[in-house]
Amino acid sequence: MSGAADSIVRISRRLSRELVASHPSSRVAFTYDPTDHAWAQHRAFCRMACDRPKALFVGMNPGPFGMVQTGVPFGEVDAVRSFLGVDGPVRPPARQHPKRPIEGFACGRSEVSGRRFWGLMRDVFSTRAGFFRSAFVWNWCPLAFLSASGANVTPDKLPASVRRPIEAACDRALAEVVAALQPAMVIGVGGFARERALAALPAGPPVHMVLHPSPASPAANRGWERQARAQLLACGFLDQT
Repeated sequence: MSGAADSIVRISRRLSRELVASHPSSRVAFTYDPTDHAWAQHRAFCRMACDRPKALFVGMNPGPFGMVQTGVPFGEVDAVRSFLGVDGPVRPPARQHPKRPIEGFACGRSEVSGRRFWGLMRDVFSTRAGFFRSAFVWNWCPLAFLSASGANVTPDKLPASVRRPIEAACDRALAEVVAALQPAMVIGVGGFARERALAALPAGPPVHMVLHPSPASPAANRGWERQARAQLLACGFLDQT
């Protein structure tokens, strides 16, 4: 494990504890922290980080059928198991929404965003080692928020009183991750992640954006891989071939 990877593990653990201590969970029906209940898998992923990658990809926060289940950003079960080589039992939290149980790698739902993201990276780099020599992925916020109905609540939709302390903690952690890894560029996966990266890194490396692969995005459903490749070529992450 590189020195940078060791730092990423520490930053992730500290951020989780800070958010648990400060987040007023009573304002959100359910909050999941996969860096806690899937800590072994999340730590294994963090340990893959390499010093000075070409890019740091920044996501928003965990999806209910991805990182919430596996502890890995954009963590679609099959991609995490087959491409990243991460697996193992997950320890579900005591309090769960009945419509969104934590099933770990037994989850039968496929997270489309993760399947698209890691599918592209597998096509480009072929191997896990090839990807991590060039990039790392960090979710700006490690928490997933659910409404009483079980609907996913993204951080930008949280009440301002809840959102502000989360933004402060997550922005600080992102700046620490960039200082530890020293990537040549930061790539926000979606507009929200790009905005947070710009706010957190005023004097940092250049910040770019790639279209979010969520199926909730009409644009992403019109050939996400083709559009993402073009954006990653334009910012210099992918080489012209």
